[in-house]
Amino acid sequence: MGVIGRPHGVRGLVRVHSYTADPADLPAYGPFDDGTGRRFAVRWRGDGIAELAEIVEGRPVPVTDRARVEKLINLPLYADRARLPAADEEEFYLVDLVGLEAVDGAGASIGRVAAVHDYGAGASLEVGPLLLPFTRACVPAVDLAAGRITVAPPEEVLVPGRAEDAP
Repeated sequence: MGVIGRPHGVRGLVRVHSYTADPADLPAYGPFDDGTGRRFAVRWRGDGIAELAEIVEGRPVPVTDRARVEKLINLPLYADRARLPAADEEEFYLVDLVGLEAVDGAGASIGRVAAVHDYGAGASLEVGPLLLPFTRACVPAVDLAAGRITVAPPEEVLVPGRAEDAP
């Protein structure tokens, strides 16, 4: 849902990058997990500037010093799935794509989606040795119920096992 950035000032405030549609909504999805079991609450103090509290034994413990915040830089903030709204039709949570079988237009398996990467210019799907853009042109169909996606890799992409790409 977000990532902790660099400190702001000396009293424990921190920059937080929110991945929510409206960044102001981020705190409503908390408390957040960091992927290791630690939990945090976020409270906005300004535009992109937040106050953090680590949840320890069910109680919020404010993070109040710069040195402690510096140790949290680049820490991901994950929300409990039950707190997220249902995705609209033709929308997907990227995590739901991981593990889906990728097939070509003829139904032949190309592999499974191992990871989804998003570095800001659009999502890419890692399928075996391939890195495919998650666009309608390259991924014309997503069928979560069937556990698969249909891919149409660009001609420039060599697909192992694809007849036209054989030497």
